[in-house]
Amino acid sequence: MPNTPIPVLIVDDDATVGAVLQGLLRNIGEGVLCAPKWVATGREALALVRLGGWTLMLLDYHLADENGLTVLDELNKLPESARPTVIMLTGSGNEHVAVEAMKRGAKDYLVKAGMHLPELRRAILSALDRRGLEDRLARSNEELRWKNAQVEADLAMARQVQQALLTHQYPTVPAGVLPERSLLRFCHRWIPSSAVAGDFFSVLPVSHTSAAVLLCDVMGHGVRAALVAALIHGLARENRALAGSPDRFLSEINRGLQSLLSRTDDLVFVTAVYLVVDVARGELRLANAGHPHPLLLRHEGAVEALGVGTDGSGPALGMIPDEVYEAVTVPLSPGDRVFVFTDGLYEAADASGEEFGPDRLRSALAARAGLATSALLDGLLAAVREFGASATEKGFADDLCLVAVDFAPRHAD
Repeated sequence: MPNTPIPVLIVDDDATVGAVLQGLLRNIGEGVLCAPKWVATGREALALVRLGGWTLMLLDYHLADENGLTVLDELNKLPESARPTVIMLTGSGNEHVAVEAMKRGAKDYLVKAGMHLPELRRAILSALDRRGLEDRLARSNEELRWKNAQVEADLAMARQVQQALLTHQYPTVPAGVLPERSLLRFCHRWIPSSAVAGDFFSVLPVSHTSAAVLLCDVMGHGVRAALVAALIHGLARENRALAGSPDRFLSEINRGLQSLLSRTDDLVFVTAVYLVVDVARGELRLANAGHPHPLLLRHEGAVEALGVGTDGSGPALGMIPDEVYEAVTVPLSPGDRVFVFTDGLYEAADASGEEFGPDRLRSALAARAGLATSALLDGLLAAVREFGASATEKGFADDLCLVAVDFAPRHAD
């Protein structure tokens, strides 16, 4: 216990009781020092408490002007740091009063009749210990709230940075033409499942007649996945000279990522697909690192999976340092559209655990072939949300990224 006296306010309309309690408190002993003061009314007590400086209050239930419970209610209107620890007093045992007093913040309850020094000492020490625990808990909670606020602020900034790294202005082909005259048009939907995402995409110009799409899905969620996605962005910028060659581009990103991730203790890998669409050649070339196969929606409405059964798919990035990826070439016709996506799009499950799945995705795409691309993307997302219990209006269970490329579009969106 502290060596400085504990300020104790005695509130009782009986002057004799007030004198007895002051005497007991001055002689409570065993290193406990009290500085008691007696007042006869609740009004006086509240006025003194509002001035501050009181650690403990012995409060009589029956007062001439106020009910003790009413005084407790007034004390509860004060800031927590300004409230004294209260022990309720009454002339006779009453469980109802005791329960109500404790509900309203009293730390103990004593019957004045027959009260003796050891009992008073026990009640005071117990009440002060409980108040100390509550104060420490309140400080811990406040520190936790402050730290949580800092984390939320950091996450908000991380989200802003991540969004800034995404493509916001699509390249035009041929370079320099107005967007509505471009022979390649792009559209995307990027939906993180938390503040930041492990899904990342970039649309970049390659030549006067071609542009490329890089889409990645980092294992896991949250900050760690977002940091790895930022690494991918940096590696893509470093290897822009290879942007026209999907196989070499992915091979170099893999080598750089594996070198960076080898310094960590955790296993981290990234699935990715990279494709270059060339309007002069009328084709796309793609390389795949363990990623879901892109879908090609032909202008007549047929849907094809790209790279299935070919050498165009290798292991995820970051797993095998010297992996050499291979590229495949797919011819395109005017009006064809290519869709690149992460597995969050079709792994959304319904209440029974059944996933939306690649087959439903292909069917949903074919059913919306007549829509302009932006409306088609929204329709796909709506279909997944309608199907899946884990993909509600509140968001998808997994990060989701979806990028569409219109090749020599026959109409504007």
